[in-house]
Amino acid sequence: MTVTEAARGHEPALAVRGLHAAYGTRRVLNDVSFDVRAGEIFVIMGASGSGKTTLLRHLLGLSTPLNGEIDLLGEALHPAPREQVFALRRRIGVAFQHGALINSMSVVENIELPLHQHTRLDRATIRIMSRMKLEMMNLAEAEHYMPAELSGGMLKRAGLARACIMDPKLLFFDEPSAGLDPVSADELDSLILRLRDALNMTIVVVTHALESVVRIADRVLVIGDGGVRALGTLEELRALDDAYVAGLLGRRGARRDDDGEALIERLTADIDD
Repeated sequence: MTVTEAARGHEPALAVRGLHAAYGTRRVLNDVSFDVRAGEIFVIMGASGSGKTTLLRHLLGLSTPLNGEIDLLGEALHPAPREQVFALRRRIGVAFQHGALINSMSVVENIELPLHQHTRLDRATIRIMSRMKLEMMNLAEAEHYMPAELSGGMLKRAGLARACIMDPKLLFFDEPSAGLDPVSADELDSLILRLRDALNMTIVVVTHALESVVRIADRVLVIGDGGVRALGTLEELRALDDAYVAGLLGRRGARRDDDGEALIERLTADIDD
């Protein structure tokens, strides 16, 4: 059964089936499958090195999986012709961890860039559309600032404005709260919620910040051991008896290595008498 066939009837914004990925001979993802429902804020969590960044690269079409299928907005991202992959990328938005603004361009010029590249709109219309997004992100006063003049929170919001300039139905946001103070992180979380509601977006967020997960997540996908460790609402995940999931959610769980004899055996391994 293809991803499209499996999704028929409820039309997820994103569908993944049997995804396998590797770097050389090292397997990173094994048989990953999940759906993202239209209109939800879907959070991907995992420990460092768990494969969540690799998963994001595959969802954006930046890496090619060994096996598996990925659908975005009802169309195949993989397997698919290169032209179709490029066309799908124009229908999604991506907000990068540090904004990824071009340093030699002003804030408004950065935001306008996708419209200049992918539309035939006149300059006046493009400027109006860009200013609308700046207003939405509370950055109207920063229109002519250069990236070096922005605070960390402003950089994130400017990057988010550029990601939203084409009014995508599916938005990816990588580590939105990374490097931000608690107040700025809270403001950005509130902005993500407003965007989802105002623009009818589906938003996929990769983060390890539990505070943000609590505020914004409809459902959470936990990646661990190269696969899907858990998937559900935050309440459902908190009810699981899983030390790995509990650790990510800030809850002390039963450790697999609590056996004292096993600990002594590990500490004394390979030590000659």
